Amino acid sequence: MMAVTDIKNAPKKALRDTYGEMLVKLGKEDPDMVVLDADLSESTKTHKFHITFPDRFFNAGIAEQNMLGLSAGFAYTGRTVYASSFAIFLSGRAWEIIRQQIAYNGLNVKLVASHGGVSVGQDGASHQMNEDIAIMRALPNMNVIVPADSVEMEKVLEKVHYMKEPFYIRMGREKFPVIMPVDYEFELGKGFLLKEGDDVSVIACGVMVSIALQAAYELEEEGISVEVVNMASIKPIDRELIKQTATKTGAVVTSEEHSVIGGLGSAVSEVLSEEGCNAVLVRHGIEDRFALSGPAWEVMDELGLSVSGLKSKIRQALSKKCQK
Repeated sequence: MMAVTDIKNAPKKALRDTYGEMLVKLGKEDPDMVVLDADLSESTKTHKFHITFPDRFFNAGIAEQNMLGLSAGFAYTGRTVYASSFAIFLSGRAWEIIRQQIAYNGLNVKLVASHGGVSVGQDGASHQMNEDIAIMRALPNMNVIVPADSVEMEKVLEKVHYMKEPFYIRMGREKFPVIMPVDYEFELGKGFLLKEGDDVSVIACGVMVSIALQAAYELEEEGISVEVVNMASIKPIDRELIKQTATKTGAVVTSEEHSVIGGLGSAVSEVLSEEGCNAVLVRHGIEDRFALSGPAWEVMDELGLSVSGLKSKIRQALSKKCQK
């Protein structure tokens, strides 16, 4: 299986578009499936399910806690439930309901959040949810997944639909480069080695996977060999692959469109320390700050969530590796 190598010219597609299409596909296969939204169905793309299956779609209005209480009720009756809103509202405003009713009881509710991270852009800091991975992975029974592109989004939904557990699946607003192999199959708790390298490992999730690949190919021209791992499954996480790549290169950079506190970087650092891996770690993400309003990719650039920003972190990791 080969990932796309020409990232700049790769086709782009929004994960939420794939989500809407997959809801319709899964709805045709599963008559016990229901979908809920909180008055944002045009943005989350759940409206596609509403058009096809109006009797199995429920708009709770601007009342996320109520939506998740309803979701829990449906799950208790044996339904497979999808509940969607923007990440800031779904995971932030309704966190206690998720904890008490869904995670605590291990209910079959798929929480699929759109507009995660700072690529929400002009919506500004109030809507840029950069802490959701941290607060969701802290919940017992909760699986946390951050797909890299539309191919992976489709494969994730095909797999988790038939798993009777709580899931938090995070999508960005923008169109991401399509970089995963067409024959790729998602496996919960497993990462995916996209590119082999010897000098430094980049473990990334979401849109940062395509950025990591681009950075790796550019650094190759400078004689720096970068290994790239797509870690879509944040919880459970692939401890064996993390150990293998860290042992191989001796230097690890994590990259995520999320706070460096509590997200992928923290999860990887926990594995490295607990397993006694003798490797340098540098975290690439949003520093301990709120972001700013502006066009999505300009905001990403301003925060260093870019190819050049990641290359700088990779060089930092290599420098620290040389000092050991």
